[in-house]
Amino acid sequence: MTQFTAITEGVRVTVQAFYLEDRSEPDEGQWVWAYQVEIENLSSRTLQLRRRSWLITDGRGRTLKVDGEGVVGEQPVLPPGARFEYTSGTPLQTPSGFMRGSYQMRDVETGAAFDAEVPPFSLDSPSGDSRLH
Repeated sequence: MTQFTAITEGVRVTVQAFYLEDRSEPDEGQWVWAYQVEIENLSSRTLQLRRRSWLITDGRGRTLKVDGEGVVGEQPVLPPGARFEYTSGTPLQTPSGFMRGSYQMRDVETGAAFDAEVPPFSLDSPSGDSRLH
């Protein structure tokens, strides 16, 4: 599996996507993926993940924007060297696409906030055309 990684202000975000054949219904026009995310605090500050923002683009170029508090119902606090992992998923109406986004991180001590990049990553089914991204 391919990993996609980005580092922003000492926050490393690594993503792997997995096609879920057993949850997909290509004949019905629905393909489903899970993605596993690891967020690691490489900085010397204690940080909290406050919000997420995703752009999910299907194989026809249609983009859905998803914003919300935290991830999977949590707003994890990451001391220096800490990691947080979670798994989520997304359906598409095409056999391929891609996602990208950011996490709003806040320095617990100073309150300063910044956006940590979630690297763009591809969503490819066995029947998809990965040349689209």
